[in-house]
Amino acid sequence: MADLSATASEVVEEPEARATRRPLGPTFKLGAVVVGLVLLAALVSFVWTPYNPELVDPRERLLGPSASHWLGTDKFGRDVFSQILVGARITLFVGVIAVGLAALIGTPIGIIAAMSRRKSVSETLLRGSDLVLATPALLLAIMFGAVFGASTLTAMIAIGIATIPAFLRLARSGTLQVMATEYIMAARIAGRPPLAIATRHVLPNIAGLVIIQGSVAFAIAVLAEAALSFLGFGTPPPTPSWGRMLQESQELITSNPLLLLWPALAIALAVLGFNLLGDGLRDRFDPKLEARR
Repeated sequence: MADLSATASEVVEEPEARATRRPLGPTFKLGAVVVGLVLLAALVSFVWTPYNPELVDPRERLLGPSASHWLGTDKFGRDVFSQILVGARITLFVGVIAVGLAALIGTPIGIIAAMSRRKSVSETLLRGSDLVLATPALLLAIMFGAVFGASTLTAMIAIGIATIPAFLRLARSGTLQVMATEYIMAARIAGRPPLAIATRHVLPNIAGLVIIQGSVAFAIAVLAEAALSFLGFGTPPPTPSWGRMLQESQELITSNPLLLLWPALAIALAVLGFNLLGDGLRDRFDPKLEARR
């Protein structure tokens, strides 16, 4: 028995069978460029904007693009380009907090659901995720807004909670695959506790999947934040938000369509960038793609 334990310990110390990693392709690089532009806009907004994005000047209402106002001004006389820059900051902030919240809660719960030897524990966690999955982010935002008031914080929490089931189910699926491998069996024979197995063997092997899901969830969070702000349940005025820029400009769709074009283009580019990042990461880390080729 001692020899068996020693052999198992040696096997456990071997590197895990990780997903095949291929070079980053053009999809990832294009996504990185687009996301980099959004990130650059957000960073620049901390130190410089052409005008105060919250400054209302009725004398400058509805001006077209010019050397003074690169993207023109809105119906309140505010500079559109300055609002786009600050809106990028709000969008990324909401995405980072919402996706981080979902990943930090959903991933551990998914691992626990997969590793638990008590079926009742796994079923309870899965049914709980189904309950959350059945409650859309918009409804959560309305509920939180009614209780705490509409704000960026309520939007982040609502989007984060609504995204937890995606991370939970992905982590559970990936953990079940890892738990079926020989080195996990060897780790158990060697007497490794469940926490050590989860942190040393399971988590590193599903990290690629979690990162991919995070990139896709970030794109969804961008859309969700814009939708909530459009409906009045997200970032309140006067703080610039791409979704609220759309809402404030919808009545001018025929007379001044450019006011809708700029925030819509910003949202589309951000979503496209994060989706391309997710596709590029999937191409690199998903071993199933290699098997199909």
